[in-house]
Amino acid sequence: MKIQSWLTVVRQQRAIAVIRASDFELGRQMAKAVAAGGMKLIEITWDSDRPAKLIHQLQSELPDCTIGTGTVLTLEQLQGAIAAKVAFVFTPHINVDLIRMAVDRDIPIIPGALTPTEIVTAWQAGASSVKVFPVQALGGANYIRSLQAPIGQIPLIPTGGVTFENAPALIEAGAVAIGLAGSLFPQQAMQSQNWEAVTQQAKTLMKLLNISPMRNVI
Repeated sequence: MKIQSWLTVVRQQRAIAVIRASDFELGRQMAKAVAAGGMKLIEITWDSDRPAKLIHQLQSELPDCTIGTGTVLTLEQLQGAIAAKVAFVFTPHINVDLIRMAVDRDIPIIPGALTPTEIVTAWQAGASSVKVFPVQALGGANYIRSLQAPIGQIPLIPTGGVTFENAPALIEAGAVAIGLAGSLFPQQAMQSQNWEAVTQQAKTLMKLLNISPMRNVI
């Protein structure tokens, strides 16, 4: 994905499924389940089991989805992600070298930041948008809303404590999208590998955010 099209896609989709899987097949089934529920932006964290192979597999099996990675900490990891042809990269922190490498290769990179200073620093370094993490630590939707006047031109994607209950409020407060992990994958459903329940969770989220199936075509 080109950087210039990142925001268009993210504003259409509104939600990113964050998958951290200690087992390759588990990660594959998690991704297929949320995709069946209408979610088209899927992040496979780089600390998952064989992330590059899993990303390649999902790119083949889910051609309508946009598959990226997250929890990228080092230049070596970013190089691996680039080799895997990821569509986007999330990091939990600001590292100017990581941002520059991704930008040089026209790959959207979304660094993690929390304070206004960190958010502006990431944006000025070339971030495609900024992950506000962990958003609930500073007040959730109220915090996102309070950032709009001084830095509303910076596209924010809150993660960390995002739930079905607060997701709509975060979007209404000005976030371009949200990232969810645990809320999409209830513990009981995961233990029983009830993938239909996960698919239903994804469908419910899409309805909450007013995302229709027609808008889920990339």
